[in-house]
Amino acid sequence: MSTLTIPSHIPSVSEDCEQLRKAFSGWGTNEGLIISILAHRNAAQRKLIREQYAETYGEDLLKALDKELSNDFERLVLLWTLEPAERDALLANEATKRWTSSNQVLMEIACTRSSNQLLHAKQAYHARFKKSLEEDVAYHTNGDFRKLLLPLVSSYRYEGDEVNMTLAKSEGKILHEKISDKAYSDEDLIRILATRSKAQINATLNHYKNAFGNDINKDLKTDPKDEYLALLRATIKCLIRPEKYFEKVLRLAINRRGTDEGALTRVVATRAEVDMKIIKEEYHKRSSVPLDRAIVKDTHGDYEKMLLALVGYEDA
Repeated sequence: MSTLTIPSHIPSVSEDCEQLRKAFSGWGTNEGLIISILAHRNAAQRKLIREQYAETYGEDLLKALDKELSNDFERLVLLWTLEPAERDALLANEATKRWTSSNQVLMEIACTRSSNQLLHAKQAYHARFKKSLEEDVAYHTNGDFRKLLLPLVSSYRYEGDEVNMTLAKSEGKILHEKISDKAYSDEDLIRILATRSKAQINATLNHYKNAFGNDINKDLKTDPKDEYLALLRATIKCLIRPEKYFEKVLRLAINRRGTDEGALTRVVATRAEVDMKIIKEEYHKRSSVPLDRAIVKDTHGDYEKMLLALVGYEDA
């Protein structure tokens, strides 16, 4: 499901470091060389490169990249080079600092990562920011948003496939009652979404649709302008069909009114090694245009080349 392409013969870690050092030296930076290495190494390989680079040259690779690169290309390369947990910690911290009611990044991290990935992101948050993600979320959000986001980022869900059908029926009924009463921030509704395993939530929402005739997100569309309801719908999508959520983020990021490079960079950097192949299929289905063609149309230069490499475009 990953779109990352790794060459069959990979140079040694010290050779990669040497080449990266070469890309930074002399007149100007060799961006093509940086892309050819970093965009074609997996997370474990990139971690080794960072460690070896620091050991050999006494400098953090991220600092070297920061000095040499700029703009959207720099942001993409830096996010990509970070370990996944560090990357999530950074994205979450930025989201708390720039929090607005339409900002869905915190929910995205809480709901599309595995329980262990979320735990590691929170540990990385402690290490980097000397406080907890939970305390920052609690401090920077308020009202219904805090009610929903705090339990989501605090969660450690069961990851197995076991499903309790009796529970699915009773909790499907609870969800329907709360939504019918417009009690969208009711603690039972939030408890179900924030604590149940993804398999259990899927069974509950299937029962909801079978018993009450509508997809739950259709019933949550009563007020399309309500940002809390939009976050609630996105939460449900992230928990049961993350590829559909990310496809929509990409579709909104690459549109006729201009490009949201922040969202495009985030999705490509965080999903290339996870499920970008399925996201690309969803995008093509929904937009009738392949994702790589949309990227070529809306971006340029080294930023475009790095994006194309990460989404598995053959010529990149």
